[in-house]
Amino acid sequence: MKMPSVTEKVIDRLKRIKRVNVERLLIVSAAGLVVMLALRAEDNQTVDSVYRVEGSKPAVQTSADGTQAASASAQTPMQSVICWYEDGDGYLVPVTQQVAQQDGIAKATLSLMVKSSQNDLTAARMGLKNILPEGTSFDIDISGGKARVDLSKEALNCMSAEEELLMVHGTAAALCCFDTVEQVSFLFDGQKRSQLTHGTDVSGVFSMDNINVESADVTSSVYADQMQLYFPSASGRMLVPVTRTVFSPADLSTAILELVKGPKKDSGLEQAVQEKCGIRSVTVKNGVATIDFTREFAGIAENDDGGQLAVRAVVFTASQFPGVEKVNILVEGEPFRPAPETATTFVNQASEVMSSYPGVVEMD
Repeated sequence: MKMPSVTEKVIDRLKRIKRVNVERLLIVSAAGLVVMLALRAEDNQTVDSVYRVEGSKPAVQTSADGTQAASASAQTPMQSVICWYEDGDGYLVPVTQQVAQQDGIAKATLSLMVKSSQNDLTAARMGLKNILPEGTSFDIDISGGKARVDLSKEALNCMSAEEELLMVHGTAAALCCFDTVEQVSFLFDGQKRSQLTHGTDVSGVFSMDNINVESADVTSSVYADQMQLYFPSASGRMLVPVTRTVFSPADLSTAILELVKGPKKDSGLEQAVQEKCGIRSVTVKNGVATIDFTREFAGIAENDDGGQLAVRAVVFTASQFPGVEKVNILVEGEPFRPAPETATTFVNQASEVMSSYPGVVEMD
């Protein structure tokens, strides 16, 4: 029997050492991979409970003359704008639409709200109605955060004071959805008017603060302020903003408290969150509003949409306050994640509303 030489012994030893090192390396790598995946999963759980505030302004931040903000990609062919329509209960409802990027995007947005065969069909597919009289055209001048819109003479053809009010408030709201507009004033057929045909006052300036105003007894308190709350419509397909008068500081804590109280009983709107839901805390830090609800909030997951409308109601109610860029929803101190698709939210996306509305049969 031949004995291995010294050289062969050394080579064999080196092979064994190399094999052991490789095995150790594989074990360490596998362990590292497990740790990395665990950390990533934990990080995802945190992110999934934080909802970005989108839709109160166009998703692609754009000035009303069509100039895109620096953060928007110049290669994007389409952009989001917010149009306002009338629903079956007479409320103004915002809907996010996609339009081609163009100069004068504000005028293009208002044009989608004018009654016409094509626009009326689009609105009908969502169970909504357009708010600007047929044939209405626009001239818009924007400077220093103020927009002056000149509506053509067709805008004087509204059939009632209610239609006039919807037209004026909806037009102002659509323009205020652009980051360069805070207030809107009106001309009609090139002339300044104090009132419209049916008596609607158009002498002042308008903003987002006048949308679907609830009735309130302001004489009951010296201190009164207003805020917007979002509630699901009676059909449960859309969120409807309402302007509520409060007799305490109009801050985020008050807004969430009023949201939990729910809509007025005769409003035709639905409760956004469970009636018995409590609020453990409300804080804002580094652009993130953290709202911690009691366990009753988790009941929204039993809704037909998995709680998406309720989450969005909280997000958009919170988004009206300066500095709130994201909303973190907790239940008993733990992240609440009803549906991943609500992580980035837009108010009433047209495609979603159309897909959930069974009232129109499309024909070739």
